[in-house]
Amino acid sequence: MVAENSRLLLKRPITVKVIVTPLWKEEVQQQLQGQISELDQQIQTLEMQGQKAIAELQQGSIVPVSPEAQAQIRNIENQVSQKKRELLDKKNQALQQMQQVQMFELDQEIVQGQMESLFRLEKGDNLVQKLRVEIVVRDGVVQEIRGDV
Repeated sequence: MVAENSRLLLKRPITVKVIVTPLWKEEVQQQLQGQISELDQQIQTLEMQGQKAIAELQQGSIVPVSPEAQAQIRNIENQVSQKKRELLDKKNQALQQMQQVQMFELDQEIVQGQMESLFRLEKGDNLVQKLRVEIVVRDGVVQEIRGDV
């Protein structure tokens, strides 16, 4: 019988790897294309909202536009520009990821993410080995669990 004070239940990170297949490549590219389309839509909406806000300020102001209205217009333009840069950065990241996915070779293992799992640690266990666990997946099906489960 093991004494209660000589065992622990702990959390550990588990690396999830995928084996590159044509199906996986297609699914990832579709997800990335969806993100890119969504970002394009957000950029378009942002620009329209900015133009509308500026037009409302200009219509509500006397001609020539007052210094306060000009400051508000510059502020709106700066905010739109900053948000647009953020969205374009995200879009460029997604485009780069699409290029990376295209360059992966079939049957190559790549890290897709991490999960957490609970494990029991007892006196005398090798902690380093207990922490090195990987799951390998092909098209959504677990192919292998590596490490000291």
